[in-house]
Amino acid sequence: MPWTRRSGFLGFPVPDLNGVARQLRATTLKLTDLQTCPPREVRVGVHRDTLVPFAEYVRGRFGARPELIVAEDTRAACGTFTLRYLFELDGVDLFVVASVAVPEDDRRFPSLATRWYLASRFEREIHDLFGLIPTDHPDLRRLPLHQFWPAAYHPLLKDAPSPPAFADDGTPFPFRRVEGEGIHEITVGPVHAGIIEPGHFRFSVEGETIVNLETRLYFVHKGIERLFETIPPERAVELAERISGDSSVAHALAFCQALESTAALQIPRRAAYLRVVLLELERLYNHIADVGAICTDTGFAVANAHAMRLREDLLRLNARLADHRLLRGTLIAGGVTCDLTAEQIADVRETVQRVTDEFDDIVTIALDNSLVLDRLHGTGRLPKQTARELQVVGLAARASGIDRDARRDHPFAAYADLPLRVPVYSEGDVWARLMVRVEEAREAANLIMRALDGLPEGKISAPLPPLPAGASGFGLVEGWRGPIWHWLVAGEDNRLARVKIKDPSFANWPAIHYAILKNIVPDFPLVNKSFNLSYAGNDL
Repeated sequence: MPWTRRSGFLGFPVPDLNGVARQLRATTLKLTDLQTCPPREVRVGVHRDTLVPFAEYVRGRFGARPELIVAEDTRAACGTFTLRYLFELDGVDLFVVASVAVPEDDRRFPSLATRWYLASRFEREIHDLFGLIPTDHPDLRRLPLHQFWPAAYHPLLKDAPSPPAFADDGTPFPFRRVEGEGIHEITVGPVHAGIIEPGHFRFSVEGETIVNLETRLYFVHKGIERLFETIPPERAVELAERISGDSSVAHALAFCQALESTAALQIPRRAAYLRVVLLELERLYNHIADVGAICTDTGFAVANAHAMRLREDLLRLNARLADHRLLRGTLIAGGVTCDLTAEQIADVRETVQRVTDEFDDIVTIALDNSLVLDRLHGTGRLPKQTARELQVVGLAARASGIDRDARRDHPFAAYADLPLRVPVYSEGDVWARLMVRVEEAREAANLIMRALDGLPEGKISAPLPPLPAGASGFGLVEGWRGPIWHWLVAGEDNRLARVKIKDPSFANWPAIHYAILKNIVPDFPLVNKSFNLSYAGNDL
């Protein structure tokens, strides 16, 4: 299994911030307000009519792709809606943020759906929540809003009234049907046995072989992005860490980074190192639990029993450090809320070392079991090309040969001082996704130890200054599933005018549709568990 370090993207030259700005200024496109925002952003205004050629230009010149598309209702400030396109440049810590104005009296904008699949999902979301219309979109079926929402109601408009009464007229969601001799449909959910969030899965099968899968999510859509606009920024961290319970630290950290970027606030170095410890503790307990759960779905339940015991040890460690098993309440904009004493540091070292030693024993036993390996190898394979076209992220991408990790590629907290190894496998199957977890759990333990070794003295937080009205910024954190994005815009009176969140599950749910093809129905729980995506993180 190779450990790799990227440099550039498919042969594209690696640019710097000023170089990107110079090349954008040299184009013949209608660009306005071009400015560099050190250390890593170029911001530019793009005319609506030239959005498509602009997007193709940055892809062709820099290998860039839109990882986040945000709609904002800015009619009160400038008379138009605003779309933000955050293009990530591969192989370099740079971003191009393009802003597009959409007139109130003509709410159309060019679709990028046929160029990037992920853009099609953002555009469907914008169409539902804002009523803006992506022209030439190939599939404008509803995404976050189900069929019982009134067609003309768009809840993220600033002048949206109170939610109307829902009415289900019995019209089903227009699933695509696969027809032919011997094809049958199996529907699962949205209510499942056991303690699990709701999601609807519709399989088309020939015998036991799956030939198509469609999912319908958003049964737990909570309007979280709108909730952010109703509370002060300092309280909003509490909301961020509740977006997806098993990613409390990662979401809170992404939100804090967005606040700090907007306020141009540098956090103390000790706080940066402590953030690494907290984030890696979250990564460690989740990866260990997932390895056990994957083994359970092969029938090797004893591995899961031991993995859950180790997870419990780590959750109890979390409670001893922060008075919360999921580490909630540990992060604030400007730093962290809890320091580590010498006794606590010793506790972390002893517990993490013991847990990882025992975890290695569990992995060795599991991987020596031919019954386990027979179920893992070749099951739920997601080819690299498919993963790249779907813009799959995080551990699922690394298991399919895509070498990306925001901790290394876009360093945050103290990761610039703590170089890490990124595991990448080419097989793309359940085995590869398990092995990425195994290696990342080991590396998480290593990072915790190194962060504690280098923990500097000093303060653990800095005060957050008032947010300048109209200022914006984003946070990007590599959570245990993958990259988490938080974009925010400051409003008047130190309030939040807009918060947009992208959980890695939003990008990765469609990948299951492809990974499960040509597998048999009984393999679906195993494939699904190997991705272990968040319903709550997707549904928001």
